[in-house]
Amino acid sequence: MTQWQTWGVILVAPYLLVFLAFVLYPVGYGLWLARHPASYVRLFDDPIFSRTVVNTLLFLVVGINVKMAIALFLSGFFVHERKWIRWLSLLFILPWAVPSIPTILSLRFMFNPEWGLINSLIFRFTAADGPNWLQQPTLALFLAIVVHIWKSLPFWTLILVAGRLAIPGEMYEAAAVDGATGWQKFRFITWPSLRTLYLTSSLLSMIWTLGDFNSVYLLTGGGPADLTHVMATLGLRYLRLDQVDLSMATIVCALPLVLPLVYFMMKRLSK
Repeated sequence: MTQWQTWGVILVAPYLLVFLAFVLYPVGYGLWLARHPASYVRLFDDPIFSRTVVNTLLFLVVGINVKMAIALFLSGFFVHERKWIRWLSLLFILPWAVPSIPTILSLRFMFNPEWGLINSLIFRFTAADGPNWLQQPTLALFLAIVVHIWKSLPFWTLILVAGRLAIPGEMYEAAAVDGATGWQKFRFITWPSLRTLYLTSSLLSMIWTLGDFNSVYLLTGGGPADLTHVMATLGLRYLRLDQVDLSMATIVCALPLVLPLVYFMMKRLSK
């Protein structure tokens, strides 16, 4: 072995050890814990699991489509070169830049039915009690989706802004000379240029949304009555109940959703 090969082994070995210790071992151990078919029978018999699957699909379909559509719209707004828009963009990015724990917990306090800010304002202006926001399963899940959109929207807006800035301005100038309307410029210039970026971002957003633990757990804790869990938070519920095999089985059941997304994502990036 040459001197360069020796140094190569010395430099690569720590990364391999970290990969084995913190990636391969936890994944392999988790799959080993979830190896028994009886764990999946118990999991599928749990009504919370079927509700969680429905919640996860709603979280994905509603959250991603609404988030990406709003991001596409706002990206057209933030590309305007005006000073007040630049200052507004700094405020817009704060929800994404600030850590999740203080921001989402502050929203949870605001939705408190007794002393929260929102119900206090409702009572002040209408003399009526506000709803019990986080104790109604449908409403609580809807708020968790809204929080997820609010928290991650700035990031995807910035990605699409970067895509818009890469479009040559001469194309819009030529379209304006030809008398194209704003909708026609979007349809024939902006969207064809952003379509690949938009679809790739949607796939990546779907992968990240499947693993979004904070939006649900910090806001609702999976409640009320464990009816707002998603796949990312259900595993912790079983861990707290000392049912490690069910927790690992939950993660394995999420793989059929994650792996196809990763495959299509890597396929698009390879092109």
